[in-house]
Formats: sequence, structure tokens, C-alpha cells
Amino acid sequence: MKGLVLWFLSALAAAALPGPSDPHFTSHAQALPAVQVYSGGWEHFVGGGVAVMDCNHDGYPDMYVAGGSGPSRLFVNTTAHPGAPISFKLGQIPAISETTGAYPIDINGDGWVDLFVMRVGGNEILKGGPDCTFTDVTKAWGLDPGDKWTTSFSATWDKGQSWPTIAVGNYVDRKNPNGPFFACDVNYLIRPEGRKFGAKIPLKPGFCALSMLISDWRHNGERTLRIANDRQYYVKGGYEQMWHLSSPPREFTEAEGWPHVSLWGMGIASADLKGTGYPDIMTTSMGDQLLQINSGGALSPAPYSIGTYAQRPYKGDDGRPSTGWHAEFADVNNDGRADLFIAKGNVDQMMSNASKDPNNLLIQQPDGQFVEKADVAGVGTTARSRGAALVDLNGDGLLDLVVVNRRAPMELWQNDTPTANHWLEVQPRMDKGGNAYAVGAWVQVRTKAGMQDQEIDVGGGHASGHMTPIHFGLGSADAAEVRVVWPDGATSDWAKVAVDRKLSLRAAGRRLVVGPLY
Repeated sequence: MKGLVLWFLSALAAAALPGPSDPHFTSHAQALPAVQVYSGGWEHFVGGGVAVMDCNHDGYPDMYVAGGSGPSRLFVNTTAHPGAPISFKLGQIPAISETTGAYPIDINGDGWVDLFVMRVGGNEILKGGPDCTFTDVTKAWGLDPGDKWTTSFSATWDKGQSWPTIAVGNYVDRKNPNGPFFACDVNYLIRPEGRKFGAKIPLKPGFCALSMLISDWRHNGERTLRIANDRQYYVKGGYEQMWHLSSPPREFTEAEGWPHVSLWGMGIASADLKGTGYPDIMTTSMGDQLLQINSGGALSPAPYSIGTYAQRPYKGDDGRPSTGWHAEFADVNNDGRADLFIAKGNVDQMMSNASKDPNNLLIQQPDGQFVEKADVAGVGTTARSRGAALVDLNGDGLLDLVVVNRRAPMELWQNDTPTANHWLEVQPRMDKGGNAYAVGAWVQVRTKAGMQDQEIDVGGGHASGHMTPIHFGLGSADAAEVRVVWPDGATSDWAKVAVDRKLSLRAAGRRLVVGPLY
């Protein structure tokens, strides 16, 4: 009850913001130099991710897209200037087969984003360098690639470490003769040994992980690991998991406030929807998409009336339950409220679920409810969607959309929503200690309408992630202040910043040094 009261009060505060603009997107799939499809047999029913990062530091994000049994590709952004039509060229990257997805992360702290590539049959690390060059360093950096069916990933930096701790989630044990049911594989936590990865630490039991997210969701300084698990394969006895990253790791118990919820967990999205300082958590599934409201570190299901459960197609005549995959909170119309995109699509030909399952774009209203606008925006397509990303690809301050589809071409949508709302994109940077992109930091932005905050993390989504500047919609606010709670807990002073800008943030004691992105 306390959580619902806080939700209501924060919704009243948000009502002071301007009303939402209806979003609008235009397809720019023709801007891709190759048709990209996530293909393959049953080992690619899941996965299908995209990693987004600026691999040449030109201010325009680039994309590495999984291909399943087909080729994965690097698309280098060639957009001419801010606001211009999005365009790409093919980049050069080591050929990797049987990819399920990838996450961008600067592992060695040199400022160039690397890629952790998830595969069926052995993962790989690609070291990033200038001009979008990538080199296979899997062996050199001490990673045991294994031979699992990897479908999820997350990472954090432990105190005093210059190299990340990573979590690797695996799906069905392909070698189990009694599979696929009751044959979920084991997951791993891998801590660093100096500036290499050490031995794998099993996280047992495993329940067919499809998404992982390390987050300080209780905002108490402890970053913990959430795992979304697929009930399709654990069938019974499994549940959504939360792990303490202690030595050894241990699961949260129900006595600690972590209720055992069982669903077909596909993807995780996290956002502080109402500026309470605690991120709310969405888990996609078959049928209901579960949003949990975070009240001071205690989670409770959001009321059905909020509009986020999105359990059946909102258009067409197929009334069977939906299947949710990638989920992402982001402000697509810059009105100061986080919206929600959910990629939808049948596993393959599962008769119990909708075959024509349109993607969701749920726009948050001033009262805190979410209203379906994918059909209005033009992005409510019905291919078997999997991974996705909302990111500003052409530098105009509006978040564009990339959607990866199973056995259908990837979609690229340019956001041309008519709005006069302002925005801000900021990238905290740490020049010492190895954690160059400040993973684990919280960024807070304050305007006349109130405060927003976002956590910098690696993981979540469905086989997809991006390491790009943190985007804030500001509504009508023409002035803003920003501060950073750094990964070690130190909090900067507030700094005044110009709006409609992309900025870097660095610490100088308590002072926040604001500069150009590159």
C-alpha cells in the first residue's frame, strides 16, 4: 500500500510537466548498407541483440548486430550533421558465427568501447580501438569462452578493481540428453585477477536466464544481480532470481524482501519513473509484462490500471497472449517522463501465443499512466522482434529506434516527433581507476519541473545494450543543473548546464567539470 501511495503522490507532482506529444517515427531501413536478419534454428529462438556505442568518437552512435546463424555486422554511423537523415556504412570486424547478442563495455579502461559477444558455443571479447577497429582478445584477457548457449550478460566494477566483474547467463544445456525441458544450464560470475578475468564462479541453480542486470536497486551502495528466467524450460520450481555479489555469491531470500515470482522472464528494464531515488523494474514475459514499483527498496506489482501489462496485441484480430522480449525505458518525446518500448514476437510458431504481435510504445502521461502509441508513431510492426535500442543516432536530441527481428529484416526508425521540448545528454567519465564510463554512477538532473535520475549500468534488455550518453527529456525547461553520484558514493556539487547539448562530466574534487562530449 505504501508503494501505491508514493506512486500516486509522485504522479501528482509529475502533472506539472507539459502534456505528452504524440510520437512519430519514419522508417530509415533503406539507410542500412546490408539487410540484417537474426536467423537460425531452435538455438536462435531466443537472442537477437544489438550493441550500440560510439566506436570512433565522432558523436554519432554505431551498431554491432547479432545475426544468429547468419553474419553479425558492424554498422558505422555516417550521418552528415545533427538532424540529418540517419545513414550507415559497413564496418570491418572479426567474423563471428552463431551470435545471440552483444553488450558494449570498456573493459580495459582505455576510453574505447569493447564488445562482449554472446554466442552459442563459446563467447568472445572484441577490444575496441580508434576508427571502429576491433580485435579478438578473448584469450589474451583470460576469458574462458566455454561452449554454452549464452543469452545474457551484465557487469560492474568492484571497489578497488580496475577490471570489471561480469555475470554470464546461459540458457538450455544443449548436451543434456533429457532436454530441453528441466535442462537449464548453470550461470557464472567471473571476477578479475589483476587485469585479466579469473575463474568462473557457478551461480546455482540456473533457470534458463534470458536477461541479467546488476543494479543498486535499493540505493544503499550494494549492487546486486537480477536474473530474468524462462519458465518455458524450468517448467516448475524456478523463479526470478536476485543475487548478492558477495564472496561467495548468495541468493536473496524471501525473508530479505525478495518474493519468489515465477514467469517467462525475457528482458529487464529499470528506471526511476517518479524521481523517488529508487528504480522501478520491468520484466517482460509471455502474457503479462510485470512492472514492480520500488518503494525504498521494497518491490510491489504496479496496479493493472497503469497500462504497462500489455498482455495481448492492441491491434489485429489475434487475441492470444503476447510475448515480450527487449524492454527499455526512455523519454521519446522529451516531455520529462520516461516512456516504455517493448519488442514483441512469437518464439517461432507457438500456438498458445499471438503470431501477429505488434511492438509496444507506451507513452507516460502526466498522471503516471501509460498509453499505447506505437500505432500512432508507426512502429507497431508485427515481425518476430527480439532485441532493440532507443538511442539518438543523428544528434538531434530525439531518441531513434533500432529493432532486431527473427527471420525478418532489422528495422531502423528515425524519430521526427514534432515537439519544442528540450533535452540533455551527459556522459560521466573517470580518467583513473579503469571504470572509464563510470558504470554504477547515478546521474541527477534538476529543472524547474523537478528532479530526474538515472543509473549507469551494463546489462538488462534482451541480448542488447548501449553505452551512449545518458538522455534526459526536459519538457519546457530551458535551464538545468546536473550532478553525479560516483560509483564510490562521492557526490558532486550541482553544476549549471546549457540544455539541448551533449556533454561530458568529470570530477575535480566535489566540483563537476562540464565539457564537450569528445
